[in-house]
Amino acid sequence: MRKREPSGKSGPAEDLIYGVNPVREAIRAGRTIRMVFLSSGRHEKVGEIKQEAAHRNIPVTVVARDFLDNLFPKGHQGVAASVAPRRSVSIDDLLEIPLKKNEVPFFLVLDCVEDPRNFGALLRVADAMGIHGVVIQSHRSVAIGAEVAKVSAGAVEYVPVTVTTNIKHAIREMRERGMTIVGADAKGGTILWDLDLSMPVALIVGAEGKGLRQTVRSLCDAIITIPMQGAIQSLNVAVAASICAFEILRQRLQKNK
Repeated sequence: MRKREPSGKSGPAEDLIYGVNPVREAIRAGRTIRMVFLSSGRHEKVGEIKQEAAHRNIPVTVVARDFLDNLFPKGHQGVAASVAPRRSVSIDDLLEIPLKKNEVPFFLVLDCVEDPRNFGALLRVADAMGIHGVVIQSHRSVAIGAEVAKVSAGAVEYVPVTVTTNIKHAIREMRERGMTIVGADAKGGTILWDLDLSMPVALIVGAEGKGLRQTVRSLCDAIITIPMQGAIQSLNVAVAASICAFEILRQRLQKNK
């Protein structure tokens, strides 16, 4: 390894990611990596990253901790990497994934979700629940960046994401391919466990504090809601989507017993 003070600038076709899990999973997933940066304050699992990088001939550079502190005020764990940007999957390729796996389709559509922490958490849930892919809009929505990768704990490397100019077009395409379009809305609908969700499903969740846009809600075949008894009567979008996704998985596992 060499010790140097990098410029802090990545190339025109590069992104920076940070944290042990995001960097380790980016390496393991085969993402193109230009350089791994390690500071003197090292996480206990950094040895795994060194081994993975060496195995794939990825250069590793030692940098001053201040360099990473300036780039990422918290949470970098002494590890960062310069990587190729995350590629979007076309909607056609996305919809082919469950067919190739011979599985019942399950997709997640995000209607103008703007918080990177929510998006990262949703990607982590998508990976855990076996969701075949996530659809987001290219504007008025969060982009896949370093914070999303960090919060996802590396799940961003394994969950296919389609970025579209208009999610309504993607929703219509999903319906034509046999998906039941199910929107999650705190404002009312069928209690989620009272609806058969074992069929091919595209689950749609709305923006923080706003919920589904009316134009998107009108495209749904069903609206589900989570019953609540507390005073707040609302949930963070990532938490709400997690509950819905777990219920869909539960119904499918129960049906296959």
